[in-house]
Amino acid sequence: MQQPLSARRLWLVPIAVLVCVALLGFATFWVLDYFVTGGGQVVAADGPLERYALFDPGMITDAIPALAGMTAAVLGIVITVVSIIVQLSSERYTGVAQMFLRDKVNLGVMAYFVVACVCGVWLSMSVHEDFVPRAAVMAMMGATTLGLVVMLPYFAYVFRFLEPASIVGRIRADAVDTVIDGATSNDAHKVAASQAPTLAAMEELTDITSNSISGKDKIIASRAVDAIKDFVVEYLQVKGRAHADWFRIGEGIRDNPDFVAMDPESLRDLEARRTWVEWKALRQYLGIYNEAQGAMPDINYLVAIDTRYIGEAAAAAGDRELITLTFRFMNSYLRATLNAKAVRTAYNVLNQYRKLVEAMVKAGYHDVAAEAVQHMIYYGRTSYDMQLGFVTETVAYDVGALCELAHHAGKHDAEMLELFLGLDQPLKAKKQELGLQGIRKAQVKLACYYLDAGEPDRARRIARDMCGEAPDRLRSIRDQLERVESKDFWEIIDRGRNFEYMPPRQRGQMATFFDWVEQEAAGVGQG
Repeated sequence: MQQPLSARRLWLVPIAVLVCVALLGFATFWVLDYFVTGGGQVVAADGPLERYALFDPGMITDAIPALAGMTAAVLGIVITVVSIIVQLSSERYTGVAQMFLRDKVNLGVMAYFVVACVCGVWLSMSVHEDFVPRAAVMAMMGATTLGLVVMLPYFAYVFRFLEPASIVGRIRADAVDTVIDGATSNDAHKVAASQAPTLAAMEELTDITSNSISGKDKIIASRAVDAIKDFVVEYLQVKGRAHADWFRIGEGIRDNPDFVAMDPESLRDLEARRTWVEWKALRQYLGIYNEAQGAMPDINYLVAIDTRYIGEAAAAAGDRELITLTFRFMNSYLRATLNAKAVRTAYNVLNQYRKLVEAMVKAGYHDVAAEAVQHMIYYGRTSYDMQLGFVTETVAYDVGALCELAHHAGKHDAEMLELFLGLDQPLKAKKQELGLQGIRKAQVKLACYYLDAGEPDRARRIARDMCGEAPDRLRSIRDQLERVESKDFWEIIDRGRNFEYMPPRQRGQMATFFDWVEQEAAGVGQG
């Protein structure tokens, strides 16, 4: 049953529509000529326009067929140029040809030329010795003229249509329209039918990104990555109105490689959590992230940024399942980065990780934030074991900043503080001293913040943790922190602020804090 329906849609319906439009247009002007404007030669004319319209049947018999031939020639030029451009774009981006054929402007222009050619053929046989269809001739002249003048603007439209940025935007827009139209429908069949196009759109964007990465085209790769994020964010706006069947992984997408390889229980979890769309999008991000590792690290940063945006949108929508999923993928980014020992990438991804945790704190998801800090501590320790000490220090400063934010938001920082103080414990047990100084600096900064904020108990807790440090090491830490007076690092960095900088009031608390450390050390010694 599928094949006859496809043939009817591809051939019979378009042919019937074009023939009917052409014949209807010609018949309209023919009837007008027969009853009003047609006839033989007119003896006199009242003005230049009427004089122009007094066509001589004997003189225009060759000109009228030329109108149809000229329109057909223009159509041939248009088809030749457009087909070449579309073919070149199709070799780089999948689905371009189908996208071109679905566009209403492209279909309208092609249909216009076809209708004009058919009308010209019929008109060429309608002139008689004693009858000239003047209105039809004038209409055909106008159609031919329009076809000639529209050719260059149409070429400009096609070039813009096939620009990579336009293709990316159109894929995203089509995917959003498909979701809105299908997911929110009450027709279960329509809901299921819209899943595959949604999945295909995300995969097309991933293909564009991959091709752009291999071709070193960072601009297009960035646009495609952003398009996936924009799609997910717009999807979240209608997710609450989606039909229940939408969240079931239907037969049309169950055989997708990303789903077919999953454990059946994991598939059921995706359905229960209503996150298969977001999982697919973030799974595409993970593939892009791994592919860009080393080849185009800027795309890694962008993937982390856009994942953070998705997490923030999930928090705004109250979607805890998506928040959890977002952090799982952020953790996967960090794992892939550490395995590649890409220190700079880890530095930038951790910046986005911290910002995502900050968004959770501000949105009131303190349990999620605390769990995320626990993950950060884990990756800090892992990076130290991999001799990536700078990554460990970055984790320390980021966790310290999160403790400050959590305290400022409502004193939900107690659990984070304990996790922070435990960052260096396994590392000291392994007698690994190199790089631990950065962790202590971050803890001193946090202690000074607590003192400035009127929280001496928390600052005293940090002092007790540091009381076992060697005095010369404490003096070195203090001297280094006191020398930092500018918040700007002496090189250009993405974060924009020096890790070790403290505002003057906060820096002024160091004397008190280090006195407490000495007191705690003395108490331990006496004990």
